[in-house]
Amino acid sequence: MYIREKNEEIIENVISTALISAMEKGDFQVETLPEIMLEVPREKEHGDYATNIAMLLPKLAKKAPRVIAQSIVDNAMIDDTPIKSIEIAGPGFINFRLKDQWLDEVVTQIHEMGNDYGKTTGHRGKTYNLEFVSANPTGPMHMGNARGGAIGDILASIAQWTGYEVTREFYINDAGNQIEKFGDSLDVRFRQLMGEDIPFPEDGYQGEDITEHMQTFIEEEGGTDACARYMQMEEAQRKEIFVQRCLKLNISKMQKDLETYGIHYDVWFSEQSLYENKDIEKALTLLKESGDTYEEEGALWFATTKYGCEKDDVLVRNNGLPTYFLGDIAYHLNKFVTRGFDRCINVWGADHHGHIARLKAAMTATGVDAHRLDIVTMQLVRLMRDGETVRMSKRKGETVSLVDLIEEVGKDAARFFFNLRSPDSHFDFDLGLALEQSNDNPVFYVQYAHARICSILRQMEEEQPQSDLNLTLLKEPEEKSLMLRLSTLPEEIIIAEEKMDPSRLTRYAIDLASDFHSFYNACRVRVDDEGLRNARLALIQATRTVLKNTLTLLGVEAPERM
Repeated sequence: MYIREKNEEIIENVISTALISAMEKGDFQVETLPEIMLEVPREKEHGDYATNIAMLLPKLAKKAPRVIAQSIVDNAMIDDTPIKSIEIAGPGFINFRLKDQWLDEVVTQIHEMGNDYGKTTGHRGKTYNLEFVSANPTGPMHMGNARGGAIGDILASIAQWTGYEVTREFYINDAGNQIEKFGDSLDVRFRQLMGEDIPFPEDGYQGEDITEHMQTFIEEEGGTDACARYMQMEEAQRKEIFVQRCLKLNISKMQKDLETYGIHYDVWFSEQSLYENKDIEKALTLLKESGDTYEEEGALWFATTKYGCEKDDVLVRNNGLPTYFLGDIAYHLNKFVTRGFDRCINVWGADHHGHIARLKAAMTATGVDAHRLDIVTMQLVRLMRDGETVRMSKRKGETVSLVDLIEEVGKDAARFFFNLRSPDSHFDFDLGLALEQSNDNPVFYVQYAHARICSILRQMEEEQPQSDLNLTLLKEPEEKSLMLRLSTLPEEIIIAEEKMDPSRLTRYAIDLASDFHSFYNACRVRVDDEGLRNARLALIQATRTVLKNTLTLLGVEAPERM
């Protein structure tokens, strides 16, 4: 158990015992006590913890909040606890101040746990599927995929640190209209390169990658003369050859690009497999059995409005082909029913927001608890340089690819910057700032803090303590602030997982780096007093550990030299 968690449990027990004691003495009577809630006050002068329990009881106890609060304080037994004092504030808040020694225990615990500091086991034994990026395999990945990749991969790491058994998954859209369009685009470009004078489809994929694919195909097949046999084939057969070859190449490049970005998937799930394994048929059977489907104008509909949605949705078109919606239902039933995940998270663009309610409705209709499915929606990001919007792509200047971005600013800056704001926030990605080696660049600022600690420890390698460590010598405000910040990492990870917001950890990393720099400027580590020197060395070693653990969660390097 972490020190903060232990302290909170002790405070809650003190409050609970005081309430029971007060009622036994006849101060007031309450049949059912509300849950005791603790919070950390924003202002340090209000103590380390506060509770509003006395303000929840007046109607039940028929006493004023401050009277109830006073009774709790009078009956609180704090001997042999970390609590130094209790006081009443405002209309009835109760503030708790802790003895300084608890922060010393935090430093000791960090040294003992090392790389595991911050991990919890609350979700041990539960399985967690996180599907993210899932870019259309018909072309290169763009900026939206870059942000989704950073968000999804860090959310997966956070979930692992809270005990989940996590599967990172990429859903390959290798069936449906986009594949038809992909085949048409490849085929027309091939025929053009073979000398046929035909127009390119207006709605085709016009990126340079389509031309490059077909140029390479012709070269590898031995030139235009050797490729003449493909012109004699049935169009459908030729398209199938092109699609299968180019999809394989595109997916291979996606894997390579994502690995460069620090993302490694456990599963690459093919949409086509939903048809091959009869998952589409199984989903359709379950939906029909729910009684929530009906036929109209030759199509099969799902009565989504029964679940609070604005309109019903088509499952099977009047031409007999399943819709994307039915495929999505089948995919999620595969995750929940076939593979048995306890929880599934998807990272989607904000433009898919309207799809969330109807997918959850379908889960409910088929017997899956929709609360097990969560969707993280992310807003768009605008790339900026010198106050101007930037278009960096080498492909027609219409999109910014993931590879372009990594080449421009590097993996660490990209991952860190994409998580400076919560996923549902718009923000401007300042390319110039991401390249700066200054304290204004947040990722540089955090990494420099880690490198600075490593430099100090190298310089003082012979002076590092072996024993007789006295952490009570750490009494300066900057030391206490740093120790307090170190104590909050486990809680920050838990909250980030609950809120599905990895930006909490980038903010935590920045705040921790700021606290360290304040400590560094105010407190010399190499001092004559051996005891104080040893204590400060232990503190910065703990800080290095926590910074590294946080950066590890973010998928960002923790450099030892800069």
